[in-house]
Amino acid sequence: MLLTITTTHQPATDLGHLLHKHPDRLQSFSLPFGEAHVFYPEATEERCTAALLLDVDPVGLIRRGVRFPRLDQYVNDRPYAASSFTSVAISRVFNDALGGRSKSHAELAATPIPLKAHLAVLPCSGGEGILRRLFEPLGYAVHATTHPLDVNFPEWGDSRYFTVDFEGTVRLQDLLTHLYVLIPVLDADKHYWVDEAEVEKLLRRGEGWLPNHPDRELIVNRYLRYRRSLTTDALAQLLREEKPDPDAELETRTSEEEAVEEPLRLNEQRLGAVVSVLRASGAQRVLDVGCGSGQLMRELMRDKQFEQILGVDISHRALEVAQSRLRLDELAPRQRDRVQLLQTALTYRDRRLAGYDAAAVVEVIEHLDEPRLRAFERVLFENARPGTVVVTTPNCEYNVKFEALPAGRFRHRDHRFEWTRKELEDWAGEVAGRFGYSTRFLPIGPEDPAVGAPTQMAVFER
Repeated sequence: MLLTITTTHQPATDLGHLLHKHPDRLQSFSLPFGEAHVFYPEATEERCTAALLLDVDPVGLIRRGVRFPRLDQYVNDRPYAASSFTSVAISRVFNDALGGRSKSHAELAATPIPLKAHLAVLPCSGGEGILRRLFEPLGYAVHATTHPLDVNFPEWGDSRYFTVDFEGTVRLQDLLTHLYVLIPVLDADKHYWVDEAEVEKLLRRGEGWLPNHPDRELIVNRYLRYRRSLTTDALAQLLREEKPDPDAELETRTSEEEAVEEPLRLNEQRLGAVVSVLRASGAQRVLDVGCGSGQLMRELMRDKQFEQILGVDISHRALEVAQSRLRLDELAPRQRDRVQLLQTALTYRDRRLAGYDAAAVVEVIEHLDEPRLRAFERVLFENARPGTVVVTTPNCEYNVKFEALPAGRFRHRDHRFEWTRKELEDWAGEVAGRFGYSTRFLPIGPEDPAVGAPTQMAVFER
């Protein structure tokens, strides 16, 4: 089994300090099930790759009574495929890096850097869809190549094995943690008995990302091998770690932001500007991403040009409010057929979002932290891929003009960031280049010569 980790952070050889393994030496480690070897196929200032080669001894394991998940005999896939053996090797060989510890490079260990993990053979029960559902919400670009059951008999179809690259700008600790937890989840098995200690291990390694993962139940169930007593305990503890009732705070938070912007009647201007751009694009089928209580959808429903309108949001309560405010139950059948509401996470692929002429993303991206923003970009621009995308977000330069907003505060308590005009242009330009769009930018609201307009809009077009 081969795992490689590559970085282009410069100097790239700092990867050796983070992993506590010198690039100039081959190092070997004895494990209960075989040996692990760490070496560096490349180590330059520009690019450095560390390799973990796991040599599993299946015959020795059988003789010692270790259970294999599929075959009880001496022939099995464990020496070649990533599995729970890989997780154990990561924790034993890269223990300090897994814990985020580095005496000589503590600041770098806490810094997201460009990293790529390559797994030569990764079993995935459920196929590529599960693979993407687990890793893309964590901010990784996933590149997967499936392997046939037998190259001599292509009619047999594909196997459950993939060669996979995970790329992202993350802390090394996070990459190792995600691999440690999710490799056995993808394999849907473990080579050792699962007991209460595994719950503590999962919660410790899942801290900071698992409670909010859209497929946390799948992860918990597979990691704990569907042992009901353990999964119930783990999910209960994860729910306690969540923010209390985020749906219940939705309208309070929204009203706070609207109170700041109300003197400018900014929300009305924002919705009018978005509808105007969508109308000019010629779109007939429109996707409202992060539709909230349905304010934009209400404006779109008034225009007969828009023949189909889909509002999506992760919040069930927001969708209930939207359905009530739009009075969908009272509409004539023909009008009702134009409108649909859908609950889904915005950070993993959903085929139901594809096929729309245009998408509106109104005051949404600033609510996403960086890893989820990266996953959202792929969901919208690569997978859904509408012809036109309209994105609005606050212009933080204008915040000094709001008397009710204390200095240094965001307009909304849930905002993860608020960008300057240049920051939006830089982000939009990078996204457009990556996914084949052009961009233009429009101000919304009264424009100040020094700080611009309160809301900024990026329009992406294919």
